[in-house]
Amino acid sequence: MNKKILVAGATGNLGERIVKALIKRGAEVRILNRKETDPAKTKKLTELGAEVIAVNMSDTQGLKLACQGVSCVVSALAGLHDVIVDSQTLLLDAAIAAGIPRFIPSDFASDFTKIPEGENRNFDLRKEFHKYLDKSPIAATSILNGAFTDILSYKTPLYNPNDCSVAYWGDNPDWKIDFSTMDNTADYTAAAALDSATPKILRIASFQISPNELIAIGEEVKKTSFNLVPMGSLEEFSASNKRERAAHPEGEKEMYPNWQVNQYLYSMFSVQNQPLDNNRYPDVQWTSAIEVISKI
Repeated sequence: MNKKILVAGATGNLGERIVKALIKRGAEVRILNRKETDPAKTKKLTELGAEVIAVNMSDTQGLKLACQGVSCVVSALAGLHDVIVDSQTLLLDAAIAAGIPRFIPSDFASDFTKIPEGENRNFDLRKEFHKYLDKSPIAATSILNGAFTDILSYKTPLYNPNDCSVAYWGDNPDWKIDFSTMDNTADYTAAAALDSATPKILRIASFQISPNELIAIGEEVKKTSFNLVPMGSLEEFSASNKRERAAHPEGEKEMYPNWQVNQYLYSMFSVQNQPLDNNRYPDVQWTSAIEVISKI
């Protein structure tokens, strides 16, 4: 009998990929869909065989009914406090009330367990949710994938193919940064959702690469020289991020204000995924750095 998995946030970029990966692995998939969501966003998922449950995320009874009969709830919700803390808490409570044994929260990021409070707003929201999750009577697994490889195409100072430069913070240009593609993360998450005995944390990375290695690949792909740009200490970067956040309080209502983007860059040079759990599911085909960078 195929396992049935419930996915919240299925119409998002990562959530849709998780649904497709689950179906490819033979799972029955049920997705939560807000009643006001454009039906076109779920049409391609229903065509693949996913079951759609229209429910308001504040409807506790509706959420409980949606959770009935599934073996794991996967949250790919994205947002601020009202989503990551409030809505996820209601979803978690519904899963517990329905007797669901396992829950995968929307923790897809660098290892925020090692980042101090105040260094990353979005990580702090996850920590707040975990204060409740960790006391709950449900087996939960966080999947920490480092940074999504998409950031390499955003022309941040980290990797800027326009001016052929790679920047780094701290004193070590050989520091390895964790990167994962969304497809790899989704496939791994699908495998974990179908695995009945996952640990509390699974750490993954499509690849780990240093600024010096980024330069080498950039030069290979672009056929031109790249410059390595030191950006100062992590302590200075942290202080600058805090000043920018205080100066732009309007960003508290935005998912990715400039200071939040810089907070992510800070985290990438502050923590690493060690040890990696990539080999837990041998059929996941990990994307290489040169595959990603060649497409930018």
